[in-house]
Amino acid sequence: MPELRENPVTQSWVVIATERAKRPTDFVHPAAPRKGTANCPFCYGNEDKTPPEILAYRPQDTRPDTPGWRVRVVPNKFPALSDEGDLVATREGFFRGMTGYGVHEVVVESPEHDLTLPYQTPEQVYNVLSALKERFANLSRDRRLRYVQIFKNHGGVAGASLEHPHFQIIATPLIPAETETELKNAYDYYHEHGECLFCRMMGAELGEARRILRADDSFVTFNPYGSRFPFETWILPRHHNSSFGSISEKEVRDLALAVQDALGRLDEVLTDPPYNLILHTAPLDLEAREYYHWHIEVLPRLTIVAGFEWGTGFFINPTPPEDAARFLQEVKNPEE
Repeated sequence: MPELRENPVTQSWVVIATERAKRPTDFVHPAAPRKGTANCPFCYGNEDKTPPEILAYRPQDTRPDTPGWRVRVVPNKFPALSDEGDLVATREGFFRGMTGYGVHEVVVESPEHDLTLPYQTPEQVYNVLSALKERFANLSRDRRLRYVQIFKNHGGVAGASLEHPHFQIIATPLIPAETETELKNAYDYYHEHGECLFCRMMGAELGEARRILRADDSFVTFNPYGSRFPFETWILPRHHNSSFGSISEKEVRDLALAVQDALGRLDEVLTDPPYNLILHTAPLDLEAREYYHWHIEVLPRLTIVAGFEWGTGFFINPTPPEDAARFLQEVKNPEE
């Protein structure tokens, strides 16, 4: 029988459609044709096809915007928001608006066109996460910005227009509505119960254990009870911290292992699925908050969000997270 479950963070409801239950093989589709490296702006030798680099990890004897880099950060050539001009509020009668001030950057993960995160070295993934943290810190100094959204689209279905592995960073002058909802619910829970909602949820998942994929001193990885999507996977810091920007060097290294492990399990079970990886963190002016807890959500794009979901906000998930966890738990941990 189908089941309704609440996502405690957003307080939205999910339909676990057990009568439509699907196994991993039901989601595997033929791979899309690869475009190759010939015209890829992120490959070695094509540095002139991107705007000048903002940050690069490279040997000191190499020049900017030339080969030799390990990780490279550049402005998005077709940005959603622009850092040119001033942030100005506008009004047209009843309607409010503002100039499209913001920042849109691309973090190129590796010189190798087909080397995805699960198969990079832990040191390389550490470099990628370090670059993300460095850019987060830099953008946080711009007082016009209020939120830094870090995300990764993998696969055409998930919105990736370029094959070469990369993250994106979009910094905005507004706090996103999704983040506002999380903040409000976390604030209300903290003041009613005296503890962090995310810490409580993580403790409940650890206590039940059925949906846990990995846990170490720094991070816990699990398929949440109220999963909206098949094989939805979350990574939470074990120790309370509201901002990604304030994590320690050890946590960056441990996060590299956790991210590789989570994506490696999904790749093994679902054969390179499309996904969105989204980092949820506190707004820049609310970084140190006892009630909020930064985290990563990996959302495989295996089903179609259609009219019912858009009309009601109820997601239909045909794979119970307990089943998803069981399949993912069977994948041998690459660290073992």
